[in-house]
Amino acid sequence: MVPKRCLIHHGLLISTLFMFSAAHRMDNSSKPALLRLSDKLMEGYKKGVRPVHDWRKTTTVLIDVMVYAILGVDEKNQVLTTYIWYRQFWVDEFLTWDPKEYENVSQISIPTEKIWVPDILINEFVDVGKSPDIPYVYVNHEGRVQNYKPIQVVTACSLNIYNFPFDLQNCSLTFTSWLHTIQDINVSLWRTPEEVKEDKSVFMNKGEWELLHVLSQYRMFVENEDSFAEMKFHVVIKRRPLFYAVNLLLPSMFLMVMDIIGFYLPPDSGERVSFKITLLLGYSVFLIIVSDTLPATAIGTPLIGVYFVVCMALLVISLTETILIVRLVHKQDLQPHVPEWVKKLVLEKITVLLCIRDNKKFTVSRIHSSSMTRQVENSSTAKLTHYNSESSKDYERSVGAILPTKESSIVVDSILHEIASIRQYLEKRDEYRDIAKEWLQVGYVLDVLLFRVYLVAVLAYTVTLATMWSYWQQA
Repeated sequence: MVPKRCLIHHGLLISTLFMFSAAHRMDNSSKPALLRLSDKLMEGYKKGVRPVHDWRKTTTVLIDVMVYAILGVDEKNQVLTTYIWYRQFWVDEFLTWDPKEYENVSQISIPTEKIWVPDILINEFVDVGKSPDIPYVYVNHEGRVQNYKPIQVVTACSLNIYNFPFDLQNCSLTFTSWLHTIQDINVSLWRTPEEVKEDKSVFMNKGEWELLHVLSQYRMFVENEDSFAEMKFHVVIKRRPLFYAVNLLLPSMFLMVMDIIGFYLPPDSGERVSFKITLLLGYSVFLIIVSDTLPATAIGTPLIGVYFVVCMALLVISLTETILIVRLVHKQDLQPHVPEWVKKLVLEKITVLLCIRDNKKFTVSRIHSSSMTRQVENSSTAKLTHYNSESSKDYERSVGAILPTKESSIVVDSILHEIASIRQYLEKRDEYRDIAKEWLQVGYVLDVLLFRVYLVAVLAYTVTLATMWSYWQQA
């Protein structure tokens, strides 16, 4: 038989527990629904454990990426800085409830640090960006977790600058679990690949780079006999070339046009040499100014850099050609006549090839006129000699009675000697003039030939580059 005192003690204990549970129920009913739901969800929750009831079940994380801005492209260090809106979705089987028990609350925000979050990282990360801290995630009554956060992404990217400033870059962002295999965590795309590709609704950057599209690709790879899943997003961007075309290409083209115009200066004047030296100096200063604008890498040089170097080489070739022509047309005295083979090659064949027949006729007429001038001078000199001889005879007759015959002959010989010297000097001067005219004509023809070759080379080079850049621009 149970003692009466024990029965009384047992009854008091039961009544106390009943009163405590009633008070606890009254206290919980007086709490707001969100607090009650939060206490219920966090009660006994272990954030270090993957949230599945059956450990064989894979947790699938849905991923979505939207590019907001292109903040910077560092060609030297091969780094791309972007600002993206990143969204994750997964199911947490430990965070479920019946909305009817909590005033129809179907969604609640929970601190991120209190729940399990997949360890999905970007493989290309090279630096921590200045991303805002988003401390909460949304959870609905079915356990679906929504993790939205903006991220400043600093990633490594293989940048190809050969087509600068018409280059197009393709940089990838690879999302994968750093530790878990595909049996534990799998990744998938939240939206369709077409929607991700054409979505530019949040892209707000109107600077140097233009977003073309974002391509998505799912891949499964094996490492050390373990399978891992990854979702790769290819961010394809294109540079806007207007700034570089105006500040780099146009000044260089203007200087090259001025170099071509400089060929119309007469080659027998010294102005062309000084003009082309000034152009070469100006182009050197231009290259020094734009050197900081061009992207620099250790593995390659942009085509525009090669373009500037070739333009500099063309200017040097143009100056060299001008120096040679000026040296040719400024032949010094005591130089031989132009060889006959040079006359036939330059003054006959090349003039016909270059369609400058007028120069040839002008040369022939000038040579003919010079020969006629020499004939006239020779006849005049002969007449002058004959006249002097006759005059000397008359002079001897008239002064024969006054001067001795020997002295009169000496005077006449000295006069004839002076006249012969003057004649010889005039003949030599005319010969030097003819030699100079011949070399000048050869120089003019060669100058026209070299100018046309130079012009064809510049035009072919310009057309080739323009075609390549136009193709890249349209591509």
